[in-house]
Amino acid sequence: MSTPVFSVNGLWKVFGPSGTKASRVPTDPELAALPPADLRARTGCTAAVRDVSFDVRKGEVFVVMGLSGSGKSTLVRCLTRLIEPTSGTIAIDGEDVRAMDKSRLRELRRHRAAMVFQHFGLLPHRTVLDNVAYGLEIQGVGRPERRKRAAEVVAKVGLEGMEHRRPSQLSGGQRQRVGLARALAVDPEVLLFDEPFSALDPLIRRDMQEEVVRLHREEGRTMVFITHDLSEALKLGDRIALMRDGAVVQLGTPEEIVASPANDYVREFIRDVPREQVITVRTAMRPATAEEAGNGPAVPPTATVSEAIEAVARAGAPARVVDEGRCVGVVDSEALLGVIANVTDAARVGVAAPRQRGEATPPSADTSEELV
Repeated sequence: MSTPVFSVNGLWKVFGPSGTKASRVPTDPELAALPPADLRARTGCTAAVRDVSFDVRKGEVFVVMGLSGSGKSTLVRCLTRLIEPTSGTIAIDGEDVRAMDKSRLRELRRHRAAMVFQHFGLLPHRTVLDNVAYGLEIQGVGRPERRKRAAEVVAKVGLEGMEHRRPSQLSGGQRQRVGLARALAVDPEVLLFDEPFSALDPLIRRDMQEEVVRLHREEGRTMVFITHDLSEALKLGDRIALMRDGAVVQLGTPEEIVASPANDYVREFIRDVPREQVITVRTAMRPATAEEAGNGPAVPPTATVSEAIEAVARAGAPARVVDEGRCVGVVDSEALLGVIANVTDAARVGVAAPRQRGEATPPSADTSEELV
């Protein structure tokens, strides 16, 4: 198995009145186990990231999701030490990020891991082209070369013809495309998105989500995407880490999280998700008979239950699940409808997650700023 792009193990970030007191929290089992309110009352500290571990695989979109104050933005900033972790390990391609000196850290941020923020941070006096080329300028790339590369990326994100406009002449969605192009221009190994579309109108936000999907499909670039929006996470993520109070409460594929929520909190989060649009036919398929293997409509293993129901209804016959030209199973209407019923029943088991004072209701939360 190849080395993960990012590997995070036992990561903590504790904010507190003194560095000494904050550094005690991860190493003291009694303090580490305290709920957030009790920890603040006892020590004055806030554990924004609590003992988080995960790997980001090459070429995947890894989504970190949670409500405001869950620690997700702090976590992504720790990856490149924009915020210094309190304890734990972070590695990129096997190299210890916490051991990097200032020079190596600059190299990481300029060449290997580019950040796309919610607030675009464009230079108002510069044109689109020169804003996109800014990272290359910082790297010392000559003017002709950087402008050539910037022009290629501007076209890639759909801004061709706008190269000489200034940020004030662009819409919010166009400015965010400039921010995305600026990150892409330095050709980073991984793109880090910190709630980049939160401030955009819903239609523009959907367009930008489609843009990310398209770029990932075309380039296969590794992405870490931070969001508070469940539908965005399910749409973009190959895997999702769901955070609460600084800790990861479940990590899995969208299908795993929707089909098998880890606890009541996750169950409440996914309560209103249309399961048939997330669960794939793998859950419903059975071995095909010889006759079924050669007849009927074909769907890929990644097809959702909803898509398979449509195919079965159109044909009036079971659908073959075909992977790389080979029939690996078959699904019929009874099995597909049974999956919806079973998953829905499973998701209803238990009671709603208890909420702390001031905590938003998961399904309707729509805040764009994090407390920590």
